[in-house]
Amino acid sequence: MSETPAEGSEKPHHPNVARAGGIMMISLLLSRILGLVRDIVMAGMFGAGAEMDAYTLAFMVPDFLFFAIAGGALSSAFIPVFSEYLHTKREREAWHIFSAVATIMSTVVLGFIALAWVFAEPFTRLLSGGKSEALMPLITEMTRILLPAQFAFFIGGLMFGTLYARQVFAVPGLGPNIYNIGIIFGAAVLGHYFDPGVVGMAWGALGGAIIGNLIIPFFVMRGLGSQFRVTFDLKHPGVRKVFVLMAPVVLGLSLPGVYDMITRYFGSFYHDGVNSWLRYANLLMQAPLGVFGQSLAIAVFPALAQFFAQERMDMYRNQLSSTIRTVLYLTLPVCALFIVGAEPIVTALYQHGLFNREDTLAVAEILRIFSFGIWAWCLQPVLMRGFFAIQTTVLPIVLGTATTLLFVALIFVLRPAMGYLALPTASSISAVFLVIVMMMAVQTKVGTLDIKGIYITGGKSLIASLAFAAVTYGILVSPLGQIEGQGKLMAVLLLFLISVPGAWLYYFITKAMGMPETDTLSRAMDRLAKRKTR
Repeated sequence: MSETPAEGSEKPHHPNVARAGGIMMISLLLSRILGLVRDIVMAGMFGAGAEMDAYTLAFMVPDFLFFAIAGGALSSAFIPVFSEYLHTKREREAWHIFSAVATIMSTVVLGFIALAWVFAEPFTRLLSGGKSEALMPLITEMTRILLPAQFAFFIGGLMFGTLYARQVFAVPGLGPNIYNIGIIFGAAVLGHYFDPGVVGMAWGALGGAIIGNLIIPFFVMRGLGSQFRVTFDLKHPGVRKVFVLMAPVVLGLSLPGVYDMITRYFGSFYHDGVNSWLRYANLLMQAPLGVFGQSLAIAVFPALAQFFAQERMDMYRNQLSSTIRTVLYLTLPVCALFIVGAEPIVTALYQHGLFNREDTLAVAEILRIFSFGIWAWCLQPVLMRGFFAIQTTVLPIVLGTATTLLFVALIFVLRPAMGYLALPTASSISAVFLVIVMMMAVQTKVGTLDIKGIYITGGKSLIASLAFAAVTYGILVSPLGQIEGQGKLMAVLLLFLISVPGAWLYYFITKAMGMPETDTLSRAMDRLAKRKTR
């Protein structure tokens, strides 16, 4: 990469969290839209049978490697340290830390990828639980295809970390979009050249990961004057600090992914199709997690880290409280929509081709249960980064580990009565429990948050969401809402009918209640109205 600017040349600035959040929300919204297109293509081409189960389980070994070594752990441990040096006029040292961390961890990750590639078959058998022996060769083949993508995710995460620290958010937002495009290309185009066609999706995923997470950010960083040189310097205090922070962060940021892996493992003990049903429902549940939870968490993280580095804890508390209120305001109506409107949502998006009515009803039932925890899953990354920004990593991981044990215990308790529905039920209960204990714990470290304001926002949002749900339910039980046998177009129209007016109803109710969270949308509409009158 090219030479870095002169030491301390970067001017101090106040992080614009609203702008960053907007950029990330738009990027992740586009990612989720492409993700839905991806899932629609997959559902139509491959349905919810044994081959889709194999594709789902092929991610077990790569995902385990991603969560345990790369994942968001290194990036999230790296950003506070990099920001600390960058924003205290030690830019040359900041890039030295980046170089050392990138060199050391690249070596480690490549070694683990090689090991996992060689032993892919026994690892796959271990992590795929009760899946039939006949599918193991296919799962192993796709596992080996997907493993190299983890290096791209790792390097990309580290490069994205430096961009976030410099308040550059647009380029990192491209990564998930390129990845989804790769999978869509793999399903729609490459799938015709492989037998079975799901193997083409694995190759598409690999290509999307390399382009979106490795090639594009590399050239952008070069253009911004970043600096890299190979070094294994473990003696620098900043490098040591990153690795000390990283160890417990591994489990913290990957909690939703760990839950998904546990769900896939237990789902493999049921009949063919259950893993696919769980996957489709989980992907729908994670759409708001990406758009609202992850986007705001990523946007607020550099700001929180900067406030902590500059010892401005009053601003830290205000920013964290405000972000929590925003997440509640945005996600509670989504919970209402997904709970009441699960069937038309699944019908409109997935029911075509090999994805039949039985699959729709099963996925809708799972989605309803998952949806009770959406608001909590969206708050989890915000609170987790609240801890990481103050370089406190052990406490949230203790809480997260305890909650994971609760999750597994709930599965064993609920399975005899609920079957595979115990899996989403345990997930939602655990998510709510985790957020409650994290909210209590973070205040022991940073002081009291605006709890009253959080409760008021949550209460008013819940009231408006219940009104949204009531209207939606009324439409669905009316003759207009009887979509079975009416075709996909009618399902799409019904989904539009319940979601768009419902969203406006929610907005006007919350505005009438004087909620400050409506101000941003009001300003946007005012600007749009002024443009139309010109």
